[in-house]
Amino acid sequence: MKINVKQSSQPLTAADVEGVESLIYLTSPTLSTELSAKIPYGSLIKQRLARQGPSQSGDESFATHLPNTVGTHTLWVTLKKDPSSFELLTLARKWSATQLKANPKQITLAIIDLDGALALRAVEALLAALLAAVHPLPSFKNRKIAAKQLTTLRVYGLEKKLTLQRTFAEAEGNNLARYLTALPPNELTPGNYRKEIQRLAKQYGWQMDFIDMKALQQKQAGAFLAVAQGSANRDAGIVHLRYEPTARKAKQAKRLALVGKGICFDTGGTNLKSAKSMHGMHEDMEGSAVALGTLVALTELKINHPVDCWLAISENQIGPAAYRQNEVVKASNGVTIEIVHTDAEGRLVLADTLSFAALTLPDLIIDYATLTGACVAALSSRYCGIFTNRMALLDTIIQAGRDSGERVWPFPNDDDFDDELESQIADIKQCTLGNDADHILATRFLNRFVANIPWLHIDLSAGNHKGGLAHIPTDITGFGVRFTLELLLSQAIMKKL
Repeated sequence: MKINVKQSSQPLTAADVEGVESLIYLTSPTLSTELSAKIPYGSLIKQRLARQGPSQSGDESFATHLPNTVGTHTLWVTLKKDPSSFELLTLARKWSATQLKANPKQITLAIIDLDGALALRAVEALLAALLAAVHPLPSFKNRKIAAKQLTTLRVYGLEKKLTLQRTFAEAEGNNLARYLTALPPNELTPGNYRKEIQRLAKQYGWQMDFIDMKALQQKQAGAFLAVAQGSANRDAGIVHLRYEPTARKAKQAKRLALVGKGICFDTGGTNLKSAKSMHGMHEDMEGSAVALGTLVALTELKINHPVDCWLAISENQIGPAAYRQNEVVKASNGVTIEIVHTDAEGRLVLADTLSFAALTLPDLIIDYATLTGACVAALSSRYCGIFTNRMALLDTIIQAGRDSGERVWPFPNDDDFDDELESQIADIKQCTLGNDADHILATRFLNRFVANIPWLHIDLSAGNHKGGLAHIPTDITGFGVRFTLELLLSQAIMKKL
């Protein structure tokens, strides 16, 4: 859904308030009584706020209705001086939820006595939260839920006009990632997923190739095929999308590769998951959805870098053809792998997919995967784990997490962890049977397939967070789109390679 944002440097007047369904005041803690009196209904709201008592957090929000003809639903927010991006987005999610309860067609936002830079950040955060909140996720209920009606955000008192194309692009990508991830596994089969990607490729002008199982056999992609062979449906494969910038000079720019794990349902295979662990495993394709959503956002912004997007789409099923422990398979780059646990399938499908991506010699590979429970255990579902083979980039990557509000935390990627993956029968073990540092061992395993190309691996431990995260109101977060755009556009990581 598109929200039309109308910005004005003029202050809100009493005439502007009449007939308004929903109103948010964003103010500073230092707002004077004299200035409050000049704000439409400001003195009345301050009196009501005083009766509520002080906030312990330093951020006050007070919801009320104005005594006008429409009873304007009003939220008065006192914003502390320098909230982090994550804090501001989290607050914006709460403001959005409060104001959208009445399902308004328009929300009016008045900036009062706020620092100019903070005001810009707050407006952007609110728009991001609203765009996430009004986008519906899949529903198969017979009782239809009323769609959100919001079409307009009107902003008063903004000293400098805010450019919002990136916020809209990020929302487009994130909303797609969340929608796809929420689809049930009988709807988003690998075959149906491929059809949806074909539709998107046509819409956005991407080139698309699909490497099916027959072609994967010819390419000797034994790691991917080991996982895919357990499914009765032969619809698994690797999607390769290509975005080429239109500017002639941009075609010579550094090339980016996005890689995503797309396991549409994960039973665990022969090492079958328990019912509790298997529930929700239709979300095991979120990494591919985030990669796809990121490509959408970059395309919307016409980024001046060629981008390849590789999506490893399969299921990990149980059946007579399912792969087993102790098998040895060979990846397309020739590395032989001893299978230790069939529920570590993600690193296998990524092995061949990363190998194919590396063959195109990109300047940077970023992969997204709901890969390990160990990363969730280490970080909770509030942060995502990051790993890179270019340690000089770590500060830039972490800063992108801080500034985007999609927070990341680094883990080691040292050679001595390889001792744990030594195999007596193959080049490398797939994993170990312990859970100690499995997120690190998974990275060391994947390291064998990137050919020493600059690489960022994101373990999506924050892909699902109960109650939402930052500006996202749903458990499924689509984490990664906003972070990646911050990394590429604001932090300009491609120039640091």
